[in-house]
Amino acid sequence: MRVMGHNLLAILVAAIAIYGIGFLIYGVAIPGEQYMEMAGISAADAEAAQWKMPLGAIMPILIAIGLSFAVKWRNTSGWMGGLTTGFIVALCFLFAERLYGYVYSAEDGRLLAVDAAHAFITAMVGGAIIGAWK
Repeated sequence: MRVMGHNLLAILVAAIAIYGIGFLIYGVAIPGEQYMEMAGISAADAEAAQWKMPLGAIMPILIAIGLSFAVKWRNTSGWMGGLTTGFIVALCFLFAERLYGYVYSAEDGRLLAVDAAHAFITAMVGGAIIGAWK
């Protein structure tokens, strides 16, 4: 089904893929203790922030919608067009925004590297999915 030229199924599948990749990176590949060390938070801080976890479902949906707009605006199609659009979005928006947190804080550079990898992988995969179904 399409709404204003956007394939809702492609957006949904892209959002699920983005969420799944995030789960694999932050929930499986990096142990919780290592993540907390890189982020500079304690177990008590993490425990106090648990209520925020359901909000994590909003981000992949918004990213997938944004990727759909970017693919449409670039007037590109196919998985490769979507993948390159995802790269541009990751570089110019997701990574650039994330860089602020690194530059203006005392956080560990390893966390920036993990977050950057996450941004590029998810945006490129999400873009490829949306581009393939355009």
